[in-house]
Amino acid sequence: MDADLCFAIPGDLATLTGGYGYDRRLIGELRRAGWKVRHLALSASFPFPDAADLAAAGESFAGLAEGSLVLADGLAFGALPEIAEKEAGRLRLVALVHHPLAEETGLGAAASEALLHSERRALAMTRGAIATSSTTAQRLIERYGVLPERLAVARPGSDPASAGSISMRGPDEPVRLLSIGTLTPRKGHDLLIEALAGLAEFPWTCRIIGSPDRAPATAADLRARIARHGLQSRISLAGEAADLSAAYGAADIFVLASRHEGYGMVFAEAMRHGLPTIATTAGAIPEAVPPGAGILVPPDDVPSLAGALEQLIRDPALRAHYAAGARTAALALPSWGDTAREVAAALRRFAAQDAPPVPS
Repeated sequence: MDADLCFAIPGDLATLTGGYGYDRRLIGELRRAGWKVRHLALSASFPFPDAADLAAAGESFAGLAEGSLVLADGLAFGALPEIAEKEAGRLRLVALVHHPLAEETGLGAAASEALLHSERRALAMTRGAIATSSTTAQRLIERYGVLPERLAVARPGSDPASAGSISMRGPDEPVRLLSIGTLTPRKGHDLLIEALAGLAEFPWTCRIIGSPDRAPATAADLRARIARHGLQSRISLAGEAADLSAAYGAADIFVLASRHEGYGMVFAEAMRHGLPTIATTAGAIPEAVPPGAGILVPPDDVPSLAGALEQLIRDPALRAHYAAGARTAALALPSWGDTAREVAAALRRFAAQDAPPVPS
């Protein structure tokens, strides 16, 4: 087959999240490998489009030439079952699933069930699906009905490990904590604030980097929590940042208390910068953070999170141990070229698959 690809992505491709970062890097690497990649821009309203945005998406897909190979980001594709059913016989549809829509934290039961049904229908119309972790792939098999032979895994890539030195602070110097993630319920920043509130006697500061605009109510709640505990001088909500290298370089510990992750590219970045990590066992995080690189605690468990934080804040030698483990783990991470090769192989394999049966 030729190497022409239409990549359907909703919203602004420059958005500073892990999923959009994956898509940007994938496009660049595929193009470097000789693929002709066309970006098909869909509305930013996905995964909750209105009727006009759905109609516009339908027109975009209908305008593609018959036989086109289409890779659709799951942020939109899971909300397009009718379009997928209409176009499955004409287009070679492949889904890229960072994490299933129905797994998002904060959805009501009805919304979650509706998204589950929608995603199952849409995924059934693909030639194949590419997941960004083995954990997500298994979830697609068990809950979303994707057949193993129509599934591939392409973990996010990483740049070469940073050559910075391991930070060692004196016993009275504040330990600098870093957390990166949009201010949404799924990222668990509320849990981090509550855990840190119980550790006010220890020397630390915490910088939380992430957009406050995607869930304004959550951002307001985080600001209120910080004020209620009197931690305004110690916990900063720093907003979004395009270049995070300086933030990683200035930190001593990376911490993110996510309630779910389809992979978690920030963990790979933290390890690349030699940062000991505190995270949860939710979703694919154990796949991203090996035991020697940090401490994982159960999700939604503030006491366990506080205990892990206290251990690393109080013990510079333990921080150094996990920092060394993080650097070792970073050496085993795939490159973005590796990721693109996995995706390219999957696309070629899926493009040769027969079209799925369309429901009558």
